[in-house]
Amino acid sequence: MPDVTIRTRLDGPLVIDGSFRLVDHEGNEFSLPTDKPLVALCRCGHSARRPFCDGSHKACGFTADERASAEA
Repeated sequence: MPDVTIRTRLDGPLVIDGSFRLVDHEGNEFSLPTDKPLVALCRCGHSARRPFCDGSHKACGFTADERASAEA
């Protein structure tokens, strides 16, 4: 069983459940929210808090409905 689950949200962010580290392109670690059990990462590119989601996808018209394929 994986320690981390990353779930896509319909027309929304990537939601991460589990312990993980998030680093930028230079290897610097982002501070993760400690008051929430899940972390949402922006997929629309419009968040003022990137890489974290701030709900901007709701107003910018972002759409995404990827589904996992039964084929590996």
